[in-house]
Amino acid sequence: MKELFPDAQVTIGPVIENGFYYDFSYKRPFTPEDLAAIEKRMAEIAQRDLPVARKLLPRDEAVRFFREQGELYKAEIIAAIPAGDPISLYSQGGFTDLCRGPHVPSTGKLKAFKLMRVAGAYWRGDSKNEMLQRIYGTAWAKKDEQDAYLKMLEEAEKRDHRRLGTQLDLFHLQEEAPGLVFWHPKGWTLWQQIEQYLRRVYRDNGYREVRGPQILDRSLWERTGHWENFRENMFTTASENRDYAIKPMNCPGHILIYNKGIRSYRDLPLRYGEFGSCHRNEPSGALHGLMRVRGFVQDDGHIFCTEDQILGECTAYTALLQKVYRDFGFDSIIYRIATRPEKRIGDDAAWDKAEHALVEALRSAGVEYSLSPGEGAFYGPKIEYSLKDALGRVWQCGTMQVDFSMPGRLGAEYVAEDNTRRTPVMLHRAIVGSLERFIGILIEHYGGAFPLWLAPEQAVVLNISEHQAKYAAAVAERLRAGGLRVVADLRNEKISYKIREHSLQKLPYQLVVGDKEKQAGSVAVRTRGGEDLGAMALEEFAGRLQREASAP
Repeated sequence: MKELFPDAQVTIGPVIENGFYYDFSYKRPFTPEDLAAIEKRMAEIAQRDLPVARKLLPRDEAVRFFREQGELYKAEIIAAIPAGDPISLYSQGGFTDLCRGPHVPSTGKLKAFKLMRVAGAYWRGDSKNEMLQRIYGTAWAKKDEQDAYLKMLEEAEKRDHRRLGTQLDLFHLQEEAPGLVFWHPKGWTLWQQIEQYLRRVYRDNGYREVRGPQILDRSLWERTGHWENFRENMFTTASENRDYAIKPMNCPGHILIYNKGIRSYRDLPLRYGEFGSCHRNEPSGALHGLMRVRGFVQDDGHIFCTEDQILGECTAYTALLQKVYRDFGFDSIIYRIATRPEKRIGDDAAWDKAEHALVEALRSAGVEYSLSPGEGAFYGPKIEYSLKDALGRVWQCGTMQVDFSMPGRLGAEYVAEDNTRRTPVMLHRAIVGSLERFIGILIEHYGGAFPLWLAPEQAVVLNISEHQAKYAAAVAERLRAGGLRVVADLRNEKISYKIREHSLQKLPYQLVVGDKEKQAGSVAVRTRGGEDLGAMALEEFAGRLQREASAP
């Protein structure tokens, strides 16, 4: 960059997952042609095999060095570092940069890399500061690994849930409601299949479904600590000289429901579930289709239990989550336990018991897991459950969090066996998390070609000519009467056109009816993959579809 654009100032450039970026200050926007030129020069510098040398400077001397070089952003970064240990710099040829390191011994070690795109980024992430230009790149040890990654990105672009959401007429977003989703009939049908499945999971596993209010008084959020620590992410309102917040999470409401009545140790564990609608004031620049929104619904659950019940609840929950993920088509799960942070509440004995329960729950499930020391919440440790999609991408969805704090802050109690009053432990758990985000993951995992039980429309009936229009409509009505999601396309269009159009809609079955099928009371069945299953009696096909379409 400095060789091609000497006036550009370098700012911050970290490693990120699957690559890196660097932010630059420059007088004009960079173009695709600029990126191509930069990448070409990168390859030339790699071929020069320049040695990379490390040196240490005292902080103030490092600040002077970069100011003399005209790199004012680097000087500002270093000036903010407390005096003490020397600053490490790395040089190659005529270029020196600030970096913790380590680095390759020479530029010749860099073989496979590609610049991906340019985006805007504020200096130090503050919208009051200058807008910089962020250049993203990717780098790999071997070219075939990079080629595989780029191919995955190409496939991911085809499966982008925003593109498929429009193509399949599932949902849309627009500027009048940033970060909020407009669900179309087919998208809402998909939503309902997921919600009703999860509702059965609640029912079959001892959860009692509840519903809390959307708006709660400021005093409640002050008691939970959210007003102090989460205020900037909350939407607020006021009425009659009282401040309220639109709930960003459901847990306080569940505690208030728990508190209505005297609870005994015999009532525990008590499991509440809610499809709770939450709102968070996410920065507009962070919004991303269904994956990052401001309004979302969680498959939220909270379990009130004793410390001795944590292990049993976590073990049962892990088995439940595994089944749910399998039913949605995800076979690979990654498990991570985040343990106690330095700043925390609760005594060490309680933390020991909670962390032991989480570890034993995963051990008893026979799964491999990793530890993230110190990354638990201040109120308790947690398990994070991540799934892998069809492209090998990892999505963190499920959680099991142990909470020693919030029940006590809101006065939750139960009468113990010895008639003393004790505070229950609260387990926060979600299987899919945000339903919006999970639907986005499902769209991309299946590329819009959903399994039959999830497909918004399971079959379409196509007549060849107007002579079969009434029969086609009757076929669709018969299948709908059996609880199936079937539509009829009776337009006066060529059958090849209708087949092609509905193939793009990724419906599992197309049923073609002509005079022969009309006379025989049958349908000619085509699958989504283009396979011709031939003619089937209508009742035979209806029975087959009903068996296949039943939810797991």
